[in-house]
Amino acid sequence: MQIKGVNLGNWLVLEKWMSPALFEGTTAEDEYYLPTQLSKEVYEARIKVHRSEYITERDFAIIKSHHMNAVRIPVPYFIFGDCPPFLGCIEELDKAFGWAEKYGLQILIDLHTVPGSQNGFDNGGISGVCTWAQDPKKVEFTLELLEKLARRYGTRAGLLGIEIVNEPLTAAAWDSFNIQERYKPVDEALGKQSRPVEMAFLRNFYVDAYRKIRKYMPVEKSVVIHDGFDFLAWKDFMQETEFENVILDTHQYLMMAEMAGCAQSVEGYVNFVKENYEEEIKEMSRYFPVICGEWCLFNSYACGHDTKGGQSVLNGMEGVEAEAFTMEEKKVIYQELAKAQLQAWNAGNGYFYWNYKLLLDTVSESSWIGWDAWDFDKCVAQGWFPVEHA
Repeated sequence: MQIKGVNLGNWLVLEKWMSPALFEGTTAEDEYYLPTQLSKEVYEARIKVHRSEYITERDFAIIKSHHMNAVRIPVPYFIFGDCPPFLGCIEELDKAFGWAEKYGLQILIDLHTVPGSQNGFDNGGISGVCTWAQDPKKVEFTLELLEKLARRYGTRAGLLGIEIVNEPLTAAAWDSFNIQERYKPVDEALGKQSRPVEMAFLRNFYVDAYRKIRKYMPVEKSVVIHDGFDFLAWKDFMQETEFENVILDTHQYLMMAEMAGCAQSVEGYVNFVKENYEEEIKEMSRYFPVICGEWCLFNSYACGHDTKGGQSVLNGMEGVEAEAFTMEEKKVIYQELAKAQLQAWNAGNGYFYWNYKLLLDTVSESSWIGWDAWDFDKCVAQGWFPVEHA
């Protein structure tokens, strides 16, 4: 199956920049600290309302109407409700399977956070901290969690597969992401303990996780591994006959291309995507089925200013007061970028757009100009994303 999908990010794993209202009245920058700054009653009420309204059956119907065939659902390590004060969300995932199966969509379960964080990103659960791989108890907890997910959903018709862990940050990208400047740790002591996830550890963890998952998930369902931002490093991995139906996931954003020195112009982006992303996907497809599990149309050029690698107004980045382009000009820009990126991802086994929706007002709040490109629904509505040809 050639995957044409969208991510349901910010539903079960919160990201402040995608729904700032959830964090109102607090200084919390991530999901870890949110319940420490709200009363138990207020925190639980906000989370329950958000989960019940953000994604519903109707959204699965809309996604299907956009000619998509899959959704990637980020889930937190506390999904089973065993890590207070965080609220479990297994019932929401159960509902998602019912909705997906009704509308003929496949679900990729993506373990998006782990205790102590695997990357230090705000979407890793606790900003500026990356200590998970150093703690054997937390690693074992994660393996048991993956096994429980496989036991619960492994034979569901709507299951595409399970992604072992999202975006573990290896040494290859540690310096370029500069997480502790971009995401300041609240606890400086924890921040100082942070270090990259070692590649040797990650390889061993993936093998252990594969074996845990395969006990309950048949081989027609995929085990998905993320490249750790070191895409070409996996050629000699899991090539033995034991490992069946393993997909390699790479996340490629235009803002990352900018961080790598890509010229901020349509021609610059298109050339970079073709010469780097597309060629590398073709190369790695000799070893694994490859998907681009996260990408979008967002870029600094269309925003009208350098966003310094996609840093938002919540990172202290100033926006602009007015659009740099007319709506027709923006349509041409985004259509060209969509064409180039879709061609690259389809050189492999498909993609998942990030993200299905955001709770941002990009019209009334000028500082968010350009950020509607993260929102799949808005991209479709404005003719930027060619759903009929995707």
